[in-house]
Amino acid sequence: MIAVRRPFRLEPYVEFAKRAMAREATYRFDVFTSVASVVVRVYLLRMVWTALYARNAAPHDLPLHAIVTYSTVALLMGLVLDIDQTRALYEKLHDGSIATDFMKPIVVPLYFFADGTGEVLFHAALIVPSLAFALLVVHVDVPPPGVLAAFGLSFVLGYFVGFCLNFILNCVAFWTLEIQAMQLIFTWLTDFLGGELVPLVFFPAALQNAIFALPFAAMFSTPLLIYVGVIPPGRYAETIGLQIVWLAVLGAISCLVWRAGAKRVVVQGG
Repeated sequence: MIAVRRPFRLEPYVEFAKRAMAREATYRFDVFTSVASVVVRVYLLRMVWTALYARNAAPHDLPLHAIVTYSTVALLMGLVLDIDQTRALYEKLHDGSIATDFMKPIVVPLYFFADGTGEVLFHAALIVPSLAFALLVVHVDVPPPGVLAAFGLSFVLGYFVGFCLNFILNCVAFWTLEIQAMQLIFTWLTDFLGGELVPLVFFPAALQNAIFALPFAAMFSTPLLIYVGVIPPGRYAETIGLQIVWLAVLGAISCLVWRAGAKRVVVQGG
């Protein structure tokens, strides 16, 4: 028999994304606590940075108002980038339901992307009320339109880099089933080496080049440093280019790991 290739249809994946958004909206208490958590953390970080700057010399390119802006924008970005967009892959591998997904007329990785994107879009909507309440606590600097555009592009690239990293991590469950310890390590590396908690420019100069070259910095540090002006327009091509390189490398690794893992399901499941 000759296999008939079905034409690709985008509509099912749009519905997957809508369903994920509806699923997230079901837990209204979590929505309210997420917004409240951002406001509380913004206030606490402002107090911490104010105390630290009062007792230490402020960095030349990150005065107090800039570091408060940095921390606030980082917390808002965390509403999106801290989400494990491919968590459903691990859950389906853990309970074995992934086998039925391979029998459906869909592109399975694209299904996970649509599901995760729906969840992310819902949490992205929380940025507006979170920012509105945060502005009652702190003042956030707003850069010129050109800088905002570069920040937006860098933010999107950082999102896709994070998606690929999460996808690769969850694909490891094809071989190990349990990846919780690896997830904890990944979260720690992202928080510490990604610049979400502390700007990477605070690290020793000898380490900065090595840390900036890692994919974790491409998620948070690059867009944040563009936003606050530490990365000037003359370096946009260099830093955003590095994000694109990491996205290409991690995208290729994601494809290879997925194909190898999918073969295990086919072989073991018949």
